Amino acid sequence: MNTPLSHEQNVWRWRILISTYMGYAGYYMTRKAFTIAKTTFADQFDWEMRDVAHIWTAFLVAYMVGQFLCSFLGRKHGPRVLLLGGLGLSILCNIVFGFANSYATFMVFMIFNGLVQASGWPGVVGGISQWLRPAERGRIIGVWATSYMLGNMMVKSLGGVLLGAMGWRWSFFGCTMISVAIWVLLYFWQRDKPEDAGLEPIVNRANEEEYKSVEQAQEEQVSFREYLRLALNPVVLTMGISYFCLKFLRYALDSWLPAFLNMQGVSVAKAAMYSQIFDLAGLVGAIAAGWMLDRWFKGNWAALSFVLSLGMIVGYLAVIYLGASPIMIACCFGIVGFMLYGPDMLLSGAAAVEVAGARNAVAVAGIVNGLGSIGPVVQEEVIGFLVSGDEVAGMRNTNYLALGMSIALAVLMFIMMWRMRSIHRARAASKSSLECA
Repeated sequence: MNTPLSHEQNVWRWRILISTYMGYAGYYMTRKAFTIAKTTFADQFDWEMRDVAHIWTAFLVAYMVGQFLCSFLGRKHGPRVLLLGGLGLSILCNIVFGFANSYATFMVFMIFNGLVQASGWPGVVGGISQWLRPAERGRIIGVWATSYMLGNMMVKSLGGVLLGAMGWRWSFFGCTMISVAIWVLLYFWQRDKPEDAGLEPIVNRANEEEYKSVEQAQEEQVSFREYLRLALNPVVLTMGISYFCLKFLRYALDSWLPAFLNMQGVSVAKAAMYSQIFDLAGLVGAIAAGWMLDRWFKGNWAALSFVLSLGMIVGYLAVIYLGASPIMIACCFGIVGFMLYGPDMLLSGAAAVEVAGARNAVAVAGIVNGLGSIGPVVQEEVIGFLVSGDEVAGMRNTNYLALGMSIALAVLMFIMMWRMRSIHRARAASKSSLECA
């Protein structure tokens, strides 16, 4: 039975949730300004669009590599160091972008920005891990994990207005100024654990045992050998491969859905509007999944992810066989979005906190997100290849590929569900035998 939180614990927990939520939105403000100005760069600097694409691909690759580096550094030095250092360096990169005039400058600093941007998700997940008790993580993280959606909308709104009114340089400067304010908020309001604020611990280590699937060191700092043992654990690796499937699908739809709808004869403006059905349904799906995790599945994130992955399969079958019109296609992708964002939140958030204990959350989040981040790089090239030439056949083959990825995710989640059940049964049997002895 959990004891009620004190007034001071409640106040500080709200500070943690707000500061980390805004913190990750701040990371998006120093990440996405480039993407809304791609055509502007091509026109102003007389670059080919493929050259612009190479800069963003370099960012994605650096981001993927940085996830593993930041997950180890975060486990060793704590989420606070990761967040303040990573966001601070990213702010400096974006100031450079605002003054840049050469392709080489953009390329070099975009690679560096990708490395430091990778500190964001492990940092915020690790930042909340010791402030949430196991039985409440699902519904809280379900809402809290929408931070990147807020960040995306902030960039497209503020950055887009500045881009149109004052040019791309002020798009960078304006978004960066918001991130500076968020950095200050993190400095004053973020603490790694209640003890750092002079409070009693909120997470009871004994209560965590029934949720954990990986036995791992719980010391404040661990060696690289211990970190490597965690990274190579079959449960964590399976989570990472599953997240590859999810990020492949999420980034594919984020990148290509407006274009697909436009290929169906919908205007560019309407295609952008219709594509938001996927995002809005995903927002509701993430919050609903968090509620279901606590209420019905009692923390069994693998079982819930398996059920939702089956729903993704249904969604893609609807896209393929019921998508008779663009608006119907967009609505069918809404089903996919509702089902996809739940497992996305669970694998990268709630499960990352629970699977090896709160102290290892920053490391698990980085490892899982690092493996998953291979997906966005792969999907861009694969789908680009599929839709070149015959667009109709390309869209059809892309949907079949996505259906296959959904089936692969369901299989992986079934394996994970079975493995976790075996681990918990073996642990319960071992505990029972010790009590009898």
